[in-house]
Amino acid sequence: TKDGSFLHPCTQFTVLSLSCSNKCETFPLATRLNIVCVGLSPDGSLAILIDEEGAALLVSLIGKCVIHRFYFHKPVHSVSFSPDGKKFVITKDNVALMYHAPGRKREFNAFVLDKTYYGPYDETTCIDWTDDSKCFAVGSKDMSTWVFGAERWANLIYYSLGGHKDIIVACFFEENSLDLYTISQDAALCVWQCDTELSGLKPMPPKDAAREEDAAKDDEEFLEEPKGEEIRGKANPNKQEARDKVKYSRVAKYFFNKEGDFNNLTSAAYHKKTHLLVTGFASGIFHLHELPDFNLIHSLSISDQRIASISINCTGDWIAFGCSGLGQLLVWEWQSESYVLKQQGHFNSMVSLAYSPDGQYIVTGGEDGKVKVWNTSSSFCFVTFTEHTSGVTAVTFTSNGYVILSASLDGTVRAFDLHRYRNFRTFTSPRPSQFSCLAVDSSGEIVSAGSQDSFEIFIWSMQNGRLLDVLSGHEGPISSLSFNPMKCVLASASWDKTVKLWDMLDSWRTKETLILNSDVLVVAFRPDGKELAVAALNGQITFWDHENAVQTGSIEGRHDLQMGRKELDKITAKQSAKGKSFTTLCYSADGQSILAGGLSKFVCIYNIKEQILMKKFEISCNFSLDAMEEYLDRRKMTEFGSMALIDEGGGGEDGVAIPLPGVKRGDMSYRHFKPEIRVTCLQFSPTGRSWAATTTEGLLIYSLDSGLIFDPFDLDIDVTPSNIHKTLHQKEYTRAIIMAFKLNEKKLIQEVIEAVPSNEIDVVCSSLPDLYVEKVLEFLASAFEISCHLEFYLIWAHKLLMLHGQKLKTRSVKLLPVIQFLQKSIQRHFEDVSKLCEWNIYNIKYALAISQQRGMKR
Repeated sequence: TKDGSFLHPCTQFTVLSLSCSNKCETFPLATRLNIVCVGLSPDGSLAILIDEEGAALLVSLIGKCVIHRFYFHKPVHSVSFSPDGKKFVITKDNVALMYHAPGRKREFNAFVLDKTYYGPYDETTCIDWTDDSKCFAVGSKDMSTWVFGAERWANLIYYSLGGHKDIIVACFFEENSLDLYTISQDAALCVWQCDTELSGLKPMPPKDAAREEDAAKDDEEFLEEPKGEEIRGKANPNKQEARDKVKYSRVAKYFFNKEGDFNNLTSAAYHKKTHLLVTGFASGIFHLHELPDFNLIHSLSISDQRIASISINCTGDWIAFGCSGLGQLLVWEWQSESYVLKQQGHFNSMVSLAYSPDGQYIVTGGEDGKVKVWNTSSSFCFVTFTEHTSGVTAVTFTSNGYVILSASLDGTVRAFDLHRYRNFRTFTSPRPSQFSCLAVDSSGEIVSAGSQDSFEIFIWSMQNGRLLDVLSGHEGPISSLSFNPMKCVLASASWDKTVKLWDMLDSWRTKETLILNSDVLVVAFRPDGKELAVAALNGQITFWDHENAVQTGSIEGRHDLQMGRKELDKITAKQSAKGKSFTTLCYSADGQSILAGGLSKFVCIYNIKEQILMKKFEISCNFSLDAMEEYLDRRKMTEFGSMALIDEGGGGEDGVAIPLPGVKRGDMSYRHFKPEIRVTCLQFSPTGRSWAATTTEGLLIYSLDSGLIFDPFDLDIDVTPSNIHKTLHQKEYTRAIIMAFKLNEKKLIQEVIEAVPSNEIDVVCSSLPDLYVEKVLEFLASAFEISCHLEFYLIWAHKLLMLHGQKLKTRSVKLLPVIQFLQKSIQRHFEDVSKLCEWNIYNIKYALAISQQRGMKR
């Protein structure tokens, strides 16, 4: 976009990355299937998103909402707005359709078809416009490029260019000219020169134009829907037609590959002002050339996967690359040869996640053996650890928040340091065994991991990395471990239908064994350590008072999971749901509700006391994933069963092989395989304001911070904005603050709090009722994230905590999320300001040293 930020579709969501401010945000809209192409209007206010089946969304980038939906009925290859913003062209099959761009005037239908262009024999692949929007070029898979007039010009209606031996990947017009560059997949570039300038295009004489319009109207009378004007091009027009028309000649042909190289060109972008051509290849290499002389500036390899997409910013300094195979996103500054942004997701699915104690960071572990740490405020990954040689099964933070632990199937548990970004401890077992779960105690001194194959639990010391003990007693693989946050008690769950509690102080003796009716999959302690939640294979969540080994409640959750039916399933979703259950559990920060998720697209949140379902979150509505629909589409059913079960062109007797039980990602040896929708791990933020889930879609974060909700508290008839302003005018600050919190309008609260003079904060804080102290603290925590009045709010926080600290301590369990939210916000500012101060100190010292050396001889 104009301001240097860029859009990138991520499966069915659109993410806007703001490179300059180092933030990224996800739009609150989604398509039904994966997004294939995006068109951005020249003024940066509108975008058209088109999915795999040709369903389009017209999106306002200012209001971040869907304005219009449209269905093109066929897969669309590319979409492009004209530079003046009045038209846009889409290519599908072998036609190009020109529409009037929406938003210029109020219209009932936002997509009005203007002209239909025929010409290419095979599918069209790319579009480019001239600078004055008079003509556009379309590339095709039939190795030809077509130049069409956006209006009917007397000397250019259509023109066909050949000269290539492979699919056209991109075509670009030169600046303010009809000269054209075409690039094909076999890495060849043709330079075409036109004998006419853009100003030399003549409008069609009015007589001819009127005659053609009448003919078009006659056609439309017989058609049910208006098709717009049709322009049909011929590959070799006769001589009479070609007379007095624009002519193209090929000036040069260049090859990117050296002799003997077969490196497919996959994407290209051209910056007209600087004449910079960027080309990406299937091997992950990209070249920068200066046109029209084809001088190589430099070439680099950024990945070992194909570069799927390239874009250049307005000034031509930054180049963005997307590699779909690895989920890589790079912004490269070519003049200084440095990265502005470098992001990559997990190659395979994420398996586990954990929040840091202050809620500022999230760590995720994936099946690709990588451990990544993400910043929750900017949504970027800032460090990746690649030491594991097999899939990571569990990750966790220690209580100080600077050490990350990860367990893996490679038989190691590794500890990473967030100060120096290194792997400083590696814990192993005497005999190699695959670790499936991990837990660390509240002091961060004792690390435990459960094994899949030897049914044992290993205990290590964090200080010296030595193995302290091996706990045996389970008769099945260990599925989950959890330390009590308040006591030295470890709970272990196993497939042998038991949960064992081990007492650390009593030399790891089994304190209690809880027997269940089914294999235990996951176990979790409440944040205050007084309750234990257990999810089993029969779909039940049971709650235990572990001190007395008594079950206090249970939730039957199988019906809430609502399984979908996979394409290759021979049984219905209702039948297959009988064997499904919750595989991950997590308590909310206040311990009143519990989050549960499993092998379906739903995450359920239950109230523990009432044992009822409070809300179901639908993780995804993306039908490009498997097991999304409860019933298979009737259109995909034949007399032999589902279409997916019939292998087209396989010729074998058996059709499609049904996957083995437990296959998670579909059969990758097939051309088309669908990943299955699943939730692998859930975690509640310690601040209590958000929760995160690792799913097939990626890492999703759901938060409470929605601005447009009127949620008054203890409201009465006198509390109105005008009365609050009146009270504020009379300098009754405490009363004004209480009234503002009763109305609970964020802007109003901010206005009232910022109106209190700094010398009166002490008095106001001491006269606030206890109930409102908590509310003011919560407001301060959220204000720190956006406000620039840092010192003013710090004085508020300091006075409140000093004056009410003792009373707040008695309710510490309930208030912990609010305090952690406040700590997270202050910590972030502390890190930013301290970096700035250190840099300034260094600069001052440097300036002093230079001034002292001025008179001295070198």
